[in-house]
Amino acid sequence: MATTEAKLTEILKEIVKNYPGEEDRIIKAYEYMASKHGNQKRISGEPYVVHPLLVAQKLANLNMDIVTVVGGFLHDVLEDTDATYEEIAKLFGKDVADIVEGVTKIGKIKFKNIKEAQAENFRKLILATAKDIRVVIVKLADRLHNMKTLGYLRWEKRIRIAEETLEIYAPIAHRLGIWEIKRELEDLSFKYLYPKEYEKVRNFVSQSLENLEEYLKKFVIPKVKEELSKANIKADISYRPKHLYSTWQKTIRKGISLEEVHDLLGVRIVVNSIGECYTVLGIIHNIFKPVPGKFKDYISLPKSNLYQSLHTTVVAHKGRMVEFQIRTEEMHLRAEKGIAAHWAYKEGKDFSRSSEIFSWLRDLVDNIKGSKNPSELLDNLKRDLFSEEVFVFTPHGDLVVLPRGATPVDFAYHIHTEIGNHCAGAKVNGRIVPLNYRLRNGDQVEIITSVAKNPSPDWLKFVVTSRAKTRIKQYLKQLEKERYLSEGRRIFEKIRESLNLSYEELINRIRPNVNFKKEDDLFIALGSGRLSPNKLISLISSRKKEKTEKIKIEGGGKVSVEGLSGIMYEIGRCCNPVPGDEIYGVITRGKGMTLHEKNCSNLRYVMENFPEKVLKADWKPQGKFKTRIRVKAKDRIGILSEITKHIADGGSNIWESFTKTTREGLAIMDFTVDVTDKKHLEKLIKSIETVEGVENCSRLYI
Repeated sequence: MATTEAKLTEILKEIVKNYPGEEDRIIKAYEYMASKHGNQKRISGEPYVVHPLLVAQKLANLNMDIVTVVGGFLHDVLEDTDATYEEIAKLFGKDVADIVEGVTKIGKIKFKNIKEAQAENFRKLILATAKDIRVVIVKLADRLHNMKTLGYLRWEKRIRIAEETLEIYAPIAHRLGIWEIKRELEDLSFKYLYPKEYEKVRNFVSQSLENLEEYLKKFVIPKVKEELSKANIKADISYRPKHLYSTWQKTIRKGISLEEVHDLLGVRIVVNSIGECYTVLGIIHNIFKPVPGKFKDYISLPKSNLYQSLHTTVVAHKGRMVEFQIRTEEMHLRAEKGIAAHWAYKEGKDFSRSSEIFSWLRDLVDNIKGSKNPSELLDNLKRDLFSEEVFVFTPHGDLVVLPRGATPVDFAYHIHTEIGNHCAGAKVNGRIVPLNYRLRNGDQVEIITSVAKNPSPDWLKFVVTSRAKTRIKQYLKQLEKERYLSEGRRIFEKIRESLNLSYEELINRIRPNVNFKKEDDLFIALGSGRLSPNKLISLISSRKKEKTEKIKIEGGGKVSVEGLSGIMYEIGRCCNPVPGDEIYGVITRGKGMTLHEKNCSNLRYVMENFPEKVLKADWKPQGKFKTRIRVKAKDRIGILSEITKHIADGGSNIWESFTKTTREGLAIMDFTVDVTDKKHLEKLIKSIETVEGVENCSRLYI
């Protein structure tokens, strides 16, 4: 115990040394924390006070302000002791109390499953930063120390926490630019999630580093120092091994072995100015041959976490590749400590003035608000830490989260379907904007409605939310249904007049021959062209002669092959040949012959592999024959109706249809129709291609 106390005292002195003039505040926080946790112990068996002390030490090493460090000391007292928010606020100030409360809230909710817990924890964590980002940094320091003592937990809990750390906390550390925490979190997670791979990489790196260090010290660094000295450039030159998880990830990402990873050690050159960074780059490229495609300028184009540096890989002595990172002292601090270094170095730890940081932080916070799908939340995080969302405000200041790229129409449907259906215009930040305007973070949106305004098919070209797309399609479908209904009633009335029957008489004649639940279904089928007037008349005819005139679909019969006639055959359903096609017969055991059109892929396969089974056929049947066509068109209201009308007017019946619309607004429609011969089919295709919006109509093969 004496050893532990001595160690704790040493750590406390180190923290105090980093904050001149704040000794009393730090000692007060430590003593308050120690008195509250008392004799509590962690699962590892060590006194509980060790954990918050080490968290505070990490925060001090990150150059965080005194409020954050005090928050680190106290981050567990609300959850694990009888301390209260009011007491902390009174003794240490409201900012400290808010940080402690923010960290505490994250762990208080119970979840149904691990995945939900990960998503919900992350949401609570980020939402806490809406008040103060320092909550996140305390939590990262807390998680880092917990990961270092993970081995004392049972296996299932170790795996769950390691997964959560790798999928949630390490990406947050990366987004904040706190590289040293990100590296440690990833390597610790790697150790528990993939122990075999971890040991393999660790052993390889440890065996390789000694040789690499000797190589750099002997052949690379002395040469660089010599040339920099000639140019009167003072520089700090060092090297550091690539961390284990990133080394393993590189082998997976590039499909290479560990032996092929050439940047296990990177050489870092820290100079005084940006100008010197580029001068050093030129010197390095003059000494060694640069590798094409291996240069990155993160000074001109910083990463989203404010990381800046020049990266270049060169071929050095004996053909070995070496990576150099060239940066200023300020860039180096930011690379190591991220957002904390930014405050400490540029702004004297004044957190309230960190507008550059908080601009993206606000985006991150509000991107997550309102998300209800835990799985989707994690998937978005893995893609780009929620960069796929945008937050906007209602005129009353309520927050609305939408996918990035959302428009005022998406916003309108998010508020209410009726507002979307009658959206006539929009104001963003008080100015009128087009309905396809892409909303930006922080926009305040006001929707202008009109009872005379209804959804347009053009809206489907720019909306991005599934809710908006669904509601627009529902409205357009209903509108189209009403048009079909009106057109169908008109056709029905025309048929009724031509047959000189009453409404009831015609319905009663149709019912035994056409299956419909409601009369409206019949009218819609007529109006959409799914049921042609000629087909309907033929079905309800009472004369025997007329019954024999029902459309006949040829499904078999006899064919002549190379002078032999009367051979039984059936039509290949893969290509549906029609009279006038160049036909070949494939001998099929037990079935006689199957006829295929010359362009059929199945026929080509048989001809290539079993040519003895293929014979040229002479086929001149009578009747109508099923074949398939595909129509590609720009989707719009009524286009399906017009196409089916052309099919009906062309003397063909539709036996089957399938339609779908792509995200780009392209409608793809497949029809099975009947035709008398190839000329009939070609004429039908040309007729369909005259419909406005149709881009292509062609025969469809399997």
